[in-house]
Amino acid sequence: MPALKPFVGACLTGRVELSIDAGDVSLPATLDAPRDGPARGALVVLHGSAMPHRSYFLYEHLAREFPPAGVAVLRFDRRPREQGDVPFAVQADDAVAAVAELRRRIGDVPLGLWGWSQGTWPASAVAARRPELIAFLVLVATSGVSPAVQMRYGTAQQLLRHGYGDADLAELARLREALESAVRGHIDRRTAQAVVNRYADRPWFPLAYVPRDLVSYAGTWEDMDYDPELVIAQVRCPTQLFYGESDEWTPAEDSIAVWRRAAGTNDLTVRRLAGCTHLPTIGATDTLESISPDYTSALLAWVEEQISR
Repeated sequence: MPALKPFVGACLTGRVELSIDAGDVSLPATLDAPRDGPARGALVVLHGSAMPHRSYFLYEHLAREFPPAGVAVLRFDRRPREQGDVPFAVQADDAVAAVAELRRRIGDVPLGLWGWSQGTWPASAVAARRPELIAFLVLVATSGVSPAVQMRYGTAQQLLRHGYGDADLAELARLREALESAVRGHIDRRTAQAVVNRYADRPWFPLAYVPRDLVSYAGTWEDMDYDPELVIAQVRCPTQLFYGESDEWTPAEDSIAVWRRAAGTNDLTVRRLAGCTHLPTIGATDTLESISPDYTSALLAWVEEQISR
């Protein structure tokens, strides 16, 4: 891949507001570059499912920590969608557009992707399918199982952590099976709605993440049965995985097992974060001040190693 020249006329130090041309949409973005010289490396940030805006505190944390270490950070707003998640393939295409924009502005330096939760799936896909673009991956709370399996685990954990027992978990399993079967087209939505109606008055129902009205619900779940293992097998760049020691949404042990069994890279680092859950924060709070210092120091040290090679 030939060296890419920096964007002529752009301010390549400090914070720059810009937009990413993603074909049919323009995505607002913020580039935080080192203030004291050219970038030695760069990160593009990919989003958790419910946190699509570049201002989210986990993304802001990267923009604060990395530029002083000589690493530029590009954050952008995920494209909007009225119903359901943005398909992973579209998210991956948008990430490639973000990488191209960052390359255009900072030149040919080692560039990695940082993803959290849902964002780790498209991040891995880009690294697997466009290896010439990506030097390394940082994945926080990445799932090695499908979204459907991950949501079964996550919703069961919500019930357990709220004190519900085995009978409630059995009903939750039947409820989510009805949702999945309806989305796959194995049963019609009215049949699935009858199951929803049976359990909709349960006090735990809001923790199940199932629409109350399935018949008129217009949302889709294209990636429900997405198999990350097929992509993981194609990831060949150095990869750092972070998991909270008590992640309530990602089945960490199962996911780590998939990565260790299937990953195409021979440079895989797994770090468990004491006191953390799905967020790399102490006490499951969502503030910059609560971010685990172990996460920050390990992250900075590992990325420094990658860009110094």
